[in-house]
Amino acid sequence: MGAHSWFDAFRALADRRGRPGVRLLDALTEAAVAGHGPAETWAPETARRFGLPAAAGLGPATFYADLAAPHGRRHIRVCTAAACFAARAGRHVREVEEVLGVGVDQVSADGEVSLQGVRCLGYCYAGPACLDGDTPCAGPALAAQLSGRALPHAPPIPAADVTGAPVVLAGVVQGQDAWQVWPDVLRAGAPERVLREVAASGLRGRGGAGFPVAAKWAAAGRSPGTVVVANGDEGDPGSYADRLLMEADPGRVLEGLALACFACGSSRGVVLVRSEYPRALATMRTAVEQARADGHLGRRVHGTDVDLDIEVAEGSGSYVAGEETALVAGLEGGRGCARPRPPYPTQHGLWDAPTVVNNVETLAAIPWIVRHGGTAYAARGTPSETGTKLVCLSERFARPGCYEVEIGTPVRRIVDELGGGLREGAELAVVQVGGPLGGFLAADQLDVPLSETQLAGRGAALGHAGLVAFDRRVEPLEVLRHVWEFAAAESCGACSPCRVGSRRGLEIVRAAQPGEEYERLLRVMGEASLCAFGRRVPAAVRSLVRAFGARLAGWDR
Repeated sequence: MGAHSWFDAFRALADRRGRPGVRLLDALTEAAVAGHGPAETWAPETARRFGLPAAAGLGPATFYADLAAPHGRRHIRVCTAAACFAARAGRHVREVEEVLGVGVDQVSADGEVSLQGVRCLGYCYAGPACLDGDTPCAGPALAAQLSGRALPHAPPIPAADVTGAPVVLAGVVQGQDAWQVWPDVLRAGAPERVLREVAASGLRGRGGAGFPVAAKWAAAGRSPGTVVVANGDEGDPGSYADRLLMEADPGRVLEGLALACFACGSSRGVVLVRSEYPRALATMRTAVEQARADGHLGRRVHGTDVDLDIEVAEGSGSYVAGEETALVAGLEGGRGCARPRPPYPTQHGLWDAPTVVNNVETLAAIPWIVRHGGTAYAARGTPSETGTKLVCLSERFARPGCYEVEIGTPVRRIVDELGGGLREGAELAVVQVGGPLGGFLAADQLDVPLSETQLAGRGAALGHAGLVAFDRRVEPLEVLRHVWEFAAAESCGACSPCRVGSRRGLEIVRAAQPGEEYERLLRVMGEASLCAFGRRVPAAVRSLVRAFGARLAGWDR
């Protein structure tokens, strides 16, 4: 099978079904970047070129941030997410607006400059941050970099292993080459061995849901036409582990994806990379071409009867589109909205084919597990939650960066020893754990093991395990408002409890008027929302109120 033949065939199948998918999104993206005005002026015609109704173009064009945002000839994306907000209490946004002479989500009168607010760019360790086109700029002198008074500055991600024998960071911190396991596994011709070792490892998904990986693979049943997707749509503000892996060790990600395809009986792999990670996107595409050239992909790989190819797809700017059913909808060319389950993607996923979705960090652990054995992996972590986890520390820490730790490592050790406390002698107020849908811990509540079960008992969640520190300079009500702004901006709108509740919650917080309506809103969102996004927002804001205590008196309803 040629380099692109299976994916071309896949797209042809989509065309026959009247849903061109990726090709439609590509065309919509080109039209949006060309800056021809609101989506209503170009999306219907773009859809018609594919023989589709106007709604097929307007739907995704008005949903995805990359398409809906105005584009000038110079397009700048400024991060407004948690870590960048915590770095300067949000002041960097006003400074960027002033130096560029244009407001967020606006384009200048002459069409030269546009500014878009995004969440997040993966520079949480060095924020605040912007992307000037595809050029990253980060740090306190952000406005000077954008105005040309200082050179663009974007330091590499600091990374370290504290386990003594890295699993996921083996290539990043020890220089271990990827693709060492794949040829031998292929020639042994035993996909059941891969599944058996992963089952023995107890590995759970590292993207937030924590579902057992082997169980998900088995659910697809090695059905013909199965697709395996590496989810690199890492949207949790505060986390940049997937960006690190895709940029610094893409071969390990691809090898893990290849092993997953082999175990699932799949000849098709897709890597979805969020558009906010342009370097990762370019690196993954180059790595795929290199893997083909080295014989790791293609037809009759390494002289076996296995055919496998991998395609890299680009996201279009949506947090919820990282959820697996929304991800499938996006790859099909539609709005990235969550879908009711069942049916599950493992039975009816991408173009109705059985689809397995694993996040990048999860897949990067597979080569080590297959090489060293599932029992060796299971011996690490805790008996109920095995293995290691990449933990990302934000800019407020004295030693920000990505650390590989064992599950169960005390959060206090991560904050005080690995992170070195806060920089500049600042006093820690709260720590956000696991992204915007995770939770908050007060400075005196950090004596908890880093595990899903233990964090859930404190009203938080493991998620991607990004830790964002807020010092006491930031007003608690501003942090609460910031969480609701994220919820209102990123809700996909597929269900009314989340669509209406997130916006009304923001209105109530802006008016600083907690009351019975606010409590009812939290209850309805938590119980009736379609997906985990809407259901987790109430838990996140309640944990924030508990963490700040008396400083958010009146909001503890």
